[in-house]
Amino acid sequence: MADSVVQQKVVELAPRRAPEMASGAALYINRELSWLAFNARVLHEAFDERTPLLERVKFLAIFAANLDEFYMVRIAGLRRQVAAGVLQAPPDGLTPQEQLDALYVEAARLCALQRACLERLLVELATHGVRLARVADLTPSEWSGVDEYFESQIFPVLTPLAVDPGHPFPYISNLSLSLAVEIRDPQSGVLRFARVKVPKSLPRWVPIRGRPLEFVPLEQVIGANLGALFSGMEIVGWHVFRITRYSDLDMPIEEPEDLLATIEEQVFKRRFGEVVRVEVQDGTPQHIRALLLDELQEEDVSTKLVERDIHDAGELLDLSDLHQIAALDLPALKDPPLVQTVPPELRDDEVSIFDVIHAGDLLVHHPFESFTATVERFIEEAADDPQVLAIKLTLYRTSGDTALVAALVRAAQRGKQVAVIVELKARFDEANNIVWARQLEDAGVHVAFGSATMKTHAKTALVVRREADGIRRYIHLGSGNYNSRTARLYTDVGLFTCSPSIGADVSDLFNSLTGYSRQQIYRKLIVAPLGMRARFIELIQRESAHARAGRPARIIGKMNALVDAAVIDALYAASQAGVQIDLIVRGICCLRPGLPTVSENIRVTSIIGRFLEHSRIWYFSNGGDEEFYLGSADWMPRNFDRRVEAVAPVEQPALHERLRGLLQAYVDDNREAWELDAAGVWRQRVPDGPPHPSHERLLRNPWNVTREGAAPGSDD
Repeated sequence: MADSVVQQKVVELAPRRAPEMASGAALYINRELSWLAFNARVLHEAFDERTPLLERVKFLAIFAANLDEFYMVRIAGLRRQVAAGVLQAPPDGLTPQEQLDALYVEAARLCALQRACLERLLVELATHGVRLARVADLTPSEWSGVDEYFESQIFPVLTPLAVDPGHPFPYISNLSLSLAVEIRDPQSGVLRFARVKVPKSLPRWVPIRGRPLEFVPLEQVIGANLGALFSGMEIVGWHVFRITRYSDLDMPIEEPEDLLATIEEQVFKRRFGEVVRVEVQDGTPQHIRALLLDELQEEDVSTKLVERDIHDAGELLDLSDLHQIAALDLPALKDPPLVQTVPPELRDDEVSIFDVIHAGDLLVHHPFESFTATVERFIEEAADDPQVLAIKLTLYRTSGDTALVAALVRAAQRGKQVAVIVELKARFDEANNIVWARQLEDAGVHVAFGSATMKTHAKTALVVRREADGIRRYIHLGSGNYNSRTARLYTDVGLFTCSPSIGADVSDLFNSLTGYSRQQIYRKLIVAPLGMRARFIELIQRESAHARAGRPARIIGKMNALVDAAVIDALYAASQAGVQIDLIVRGICCLRPGLPTVSENIRVTSIIGRFLEHSRIWYFSNGGDEEFYLGSADWMPRNFDRRVEAVAPVEQPALHERLRGLLQAYVDDNREAWELDAAGVWRQRVPDGPPHPSHERLLRNPWNVTREGAAPGSDD
């Protein structure tokens, strides 16, 4: 990175606890501050000049969208805790108020860096002909085209809303851009206030006629044409603002009679959640800020807005809309096109996927290996195969164009038994999942919704097939959603197997989800909330015993988040026993590696690169009798206690080499990897030789295995 000062600012976080305070609360990093550190690593990608320019714009948009969700859920939840007088602290010891105080400071610092990054990117974009212009900078001919666009495309959509004794302050929707407009009546001289919503239904960036790579922000076009909305009035001024509302679901403690109706009601109520942040354009006068604070105050909640809830957000608000700029058709400014491969075992379309799985378990690695040619093919063949009797599937998130839903509908119409567990509480996908649930029900699919208090997060599909030697179950179990869109963006692993024991376990799991079964014991699967935490701690403690006995002892864990204090304590104990531990954690990590006498044998890295790391894989050397697991769960209390999760062993030795190669690619990464130190500071690795970015390596070879039995850089 060219600007090392900026890099250092991005990755450091406060407050920090010194390693010598390694006892009690000092053993843990705060969950929320750790998440902000993850988003800081995302922001760093927008600064990093080694990344193609439009990809940097994409990362800036991701940073902004991530921060929006953080305020809607995590900041909003802490505000409610403070208002309720909650004093209970997480393992790191910070009370809700102390967390809020630290988070506000850190978020403000990161937002200042975000604005600096935007300025830098706009300058660099301009050198490639991509221009985000101000209305004031347009030439007369440029303005003429923009003005015509306003008259034909924008003006008919706008609805000005006055605020006066006869017109109460209007409802402001979450994350929407608005113009706060001051108007003076030239006859009476009375000053009035009005609000104009910037329509989400229109493109944020208005094209300049004849210049396909040059744009003007929509809100500026509207602001320049306010005279058309308030004819005969004097426009004193206008200022852009944006609000963020509490947006989590308030689920009942007891199971409701109709979960679908309850979720629909909660999704509707979410529109009216209390305001937790007000973003204003630079230069917004104090009296407008005060008016917004007063009018947006909710009378029926105790989380009152104060001055620090108003954020000066720069000239351009809602940078998540930069995704539209990042999507411009400029290949030279982007990553090379994604070229997915098909696993060698599935390249012959004439061979049934069921015959392939019957011959031996199969691993798939997305997005490097095609989701369409593997997972979608599995469900589509099941839908069309006359020997298939039943299909069962969990749907946490899915995409609108997925072939899976069409295949499930087709299977039901052909008389197969089709059951789908639709998770209605998948955050911010609730409305989509309600639509899918109803469409599936209308097609004759048996749809179940789980419970109000437990999310079904497991990613598994079951196909029951009649064969010559009897009924056989075919299973797909993985780390990722059955979503063809995210399968090109997220890294995920999946296992296909017809193992009788795993098949029986998955059948038991579906029976517990769709019926009244209370299965307590599983043969091979590790299932939450039925003992997953205890089982992982047992596996960690087994490594400790091996280390103390002088046998090989090694743990590699790859996941999205590590929060659970009991698991962290077990890892600390394993480190003290001499177990070598590598943790590859994309986002939140509450464990402190490298603490003297506590975690000296633990290394924590985070991979931030072209794809969103989403796979969960665990390796235990087990004294030489190695074990690998994959599945849907992170090491977090919510995954262990409040979600249905499934983790499966990968038992065939030939597949171990693939998983070992994959994990080695992450351990060896010296380009996209960040390391966490005992003080809670993340630093990006700097190559001292050739760079080894894991994503590029895996694009060339999805499992990083170059010869049978060894991975590049391994000790084999």
